[in-house]
Amino acid sequence: MNLALKLDRIAARADELRALLGEGISGEAYVKASRELNDIEPVVARIGDLRSAEQARDEAEALLSDPEMKSLAEAELFELKDKIPALEHEIRLALLPRDEADARSAILEIRPAAGGDEAGLFAAELFQMYQKYAESKGWKFEVMEFGDTELGGMKEGIAEINGRNVFARLKYESGVHRVQRVPATESQGRIHTSTVTVAVLPEAEEVDVEVNESDLRIDVYRASGAGGQHVNKTESAVRITHIPTGIVVAMQEERSQHKNRAKAMKILRSRMYEAQRSSLAATRAADRKNQVGTGDRSERIRTYNFPQGRVSDHRINLTLYKIDRVMVGDLDEFVDKLTAEDQAARLAADE
Repeated sequence: MNLALKLDRIAARADELRALLGEGISGEAYVKASRELNDIEPVVARIGDLRSAEQARDEAEALLSDPEMKSLAEAELFELKDKIPALEHEIRLALLPRDEADARSAILEIRPAAGGDEAGLFAAELFQMYQKYAESKGWKFEVMEFGDTELGGMKEGIAEINGRNVFARLKYESGVHRVQRVPATESQGRIHTSTVTVAVLPEAEEVDVEVNESDLRIDVYRASGAGGQHVNKTESAVRITHIPTGIVVAMQEERSQHKNRAKAMKILRSRMYEAQRSSLAATRAADRKNQVGTGDRSERIRTYNFPQGRVSDHRINLTLYKIDRVMVGDLDEFVDKLTAEDQAARLAADE
C-alpha cells in the first residue's frame, strides 16, 4: 500500500473513532476506542501538517506562471522542498511497529568473559559507566547483585534501572564488549585484550510471564564474598532454577532470604520474558539482514582501545576518540546512531 493511501485510511479511522466517542459509548468499548485514538493522534497531527504543506506546494506551483508572484512562489517552494520529505520520514517512523517493551525499565547484567583479572576490572568499570549514564538520564539505578574480586574487579553485576524508556535507550548494549589496554598487573607494558558480556533485559511484570511454583527448584545457602564481605551466618542466599527452561538465578546481596528471593524472581521473569520475545522476533523477522545487532550476548559489538583513546562500535562503524567521556557515561552519540540505524533498516524492510 502506498503512503498516501495508508495515511488516508489512518485519518479516516481517526474520524470514525471521534464519531464513536461522540455518540456516548461507554465501558470497555469506550476505553478501547479512546486508547486507539490516543495511539494514532500524534500521527494524524503530522498527517495534517503534511497535507497543509502539500497544499501550499500546489498553490505555489500554480503561481509560478504569474510574473508578479513568481519570486514569492519560488521562495515558498524552496522552503517546502525539504519540509515535505522530512514530514513523510517522520510519519514513516511513527508508523513502524512499536516494541511494547521500549517504555519499560530494564535489568542490566554484566559478567567478565575472557581475560581473567583484567576482564573483572573492566566489567566493574562498565557497571559504573552504565550507572553514570542512568544518573545523567534521571533514572534510578539499584544494584541487585555485585560479586567483587580481591583486586577490585567484578565477578558479576546485576542492576535494576527504573525510568521511562530505559529499555529503548539501552537495548542495543547487549553483547560482547572488548577492551584493549595495558593492565595494571602487566609489568612488561604489553597491551592485553579482554572481553565482558552485557545483557539488557526489559523488566517483566507478573502478568507478562506465568511462573508455576511447581516448576521451580529453590535452594537456600549461606552468602559468601571476597575477604569476608557480605558473609552471613544464616542461610539467606537463594538460588532459583526454572526446571522447564533451565534458567538459574542466584541472589545473595540482601541479608534477608525473602528479599533475595523477590529479587531473584524479578530477574527470572525478565529472563523468561526476553526469551519469549527473542523467539517471537526470530519467527517474525526470519534473520533480517540489515538488523543492527542481534542482541545476542555472544556478538562482539564494541571495542574500547585505551592506548588510542577510542571506542568503536562495530555494528555501525562508528569510532569516537573520547574514551574518557564514554567511560563516565557519555553514551548518547552511540545510542542515537544505533537507534537511527535500526529505524532505517526497519523502514527499508517495510518498503
